[in-house]
Amino acid sequence: MHSAQLNRLPRSRPLCTGDAWHARPLAAMLRDMNDALYIDHDADLQHFCTQLAGSQWLSLDTEFVREKTYYPKLCLIQISNGEHLACIDPLAINDLAPLFDLLYDPAITKVWHACSQDMEIFAHLRGDIPAPLFDTQLAASLLGHGNQISYAALVKELCDIELDKSHSRTDWSRRPLSAEQLTYAADDVRYLCTLYETLRDELAASGRGAWLDEDFHAMTDSRRYLVDASTIWQQVKGLEVLYDVQLAVLQALAEWREKRAQKSDKPRRWILNDELLIALAQNSPQDAAGLSEAGLSDKARDRFGSELLVLIRQALATPKEQWPVIIRRERPTAEEKKLGNDLMKVVKRVAQEHAIDPALLATRKTLNALMTGQRELPVLQGWRKKIVGDKLLELLE
Repeated sequence: MHSAQLNRLPRSRPLCTGDAWHARPLAAMLRDMNDALYIDHDADLQHFCTQLAGSQWLSLDTEFVREKTYYPKLCLIQISNGEHLACIDPLAINDLAPLFDLLYDPAITKVWHACSQDMEIFAHLRGDIPAPLFDTQLAASLLGHGNQISYAALVKELCDIELDKSHSRTDWSRRPLSAEQLTYAADDVRYLCTLYETLRDELAASGRGAWLDEDFHAMTDSRRYLVDASTIWQQVKGLEVLYDVQLAVLQALAEWREKRAQKSDKPRRWILNDELLIALAQNSPQDAAGLSEAGLSDKARDRFGSELLVLIRQALATPKEQWPVIIRRERPTAEEKKLGNDLMKVVKRVAQEHAIDPALLATRKTLNALMTGQRELPVLQGWRKKIVGDKLLELLE
């Protein structure tokens, strides 16, 4: 679909407008925005990015697929500065440099909603994250709009607009995209202008304007979106059934699977699923017959069975002091239960005082980690430490 064929996309609802919009209570805040463009040619992208140059902020979203790949495949980028809006097709454009120049301009704030998966894309493509950023989901949570509220729910709450959800399962890699699909995609940034300005002003009015600076800065650390193959074993489902050297075998197999999935750009479950990893670590087969008994298919055994046997033998020879360890919590004593409940009461009381969801401060899992002596926790950092973390430490000590 060429931009000449679909130069402007229809709006699904009235947009930000500075004129009186008598049907909406936020009329004074809403501004006019041109209908969205569909951009699939380099020259059009260059012209559009020139229009956005010098913007104070940009609202952004991406569409991607990863069902058949290890890495997310970027299929569409939606971008707006409150006046101009476009859906940019990275599958059709040869040179995205003009766009990346905008996204990585440190003078422009990038506005997202629930951006962790989007950041994973940029960490893979560029090795770093567009900064600075503002996440409307996190800001909404801090302002009492609900923990992890969806974009559609927040648009409904703040703009009184019901978004179309009929294309939520679209295969964004297929072409051509319909006008309806592109309008749906454009809506994901169309109202971010209002959400951003509303939440930013609410944060300032509440005296919490700087509270999220550390959170937003942490979200631009590319390391949090890159997988460490050597520690991925900790995420394997069912590892609690393994003990001692079995965990060393699991670590070796999981690292091998991760690197193979990355190299082939295939989902890790297509290489070996978690259940099979656990079976191999538990049984530690020594020959092809043992691999089959553990559940490895004939095809997989022929492809990489010999590699697995070498890895298993090497892991079994790992010195005991190098075996991985997992923290196994025994059934809590009555005293530990009481302490955990007391800590949670503090969290809930502070959350109520500040009109925010308790989970934004600390979950039960975080409190359990705190009780076991862990201190590198979000609740003991930044604004959380100031309003509740110090109180928890005082209770513990």
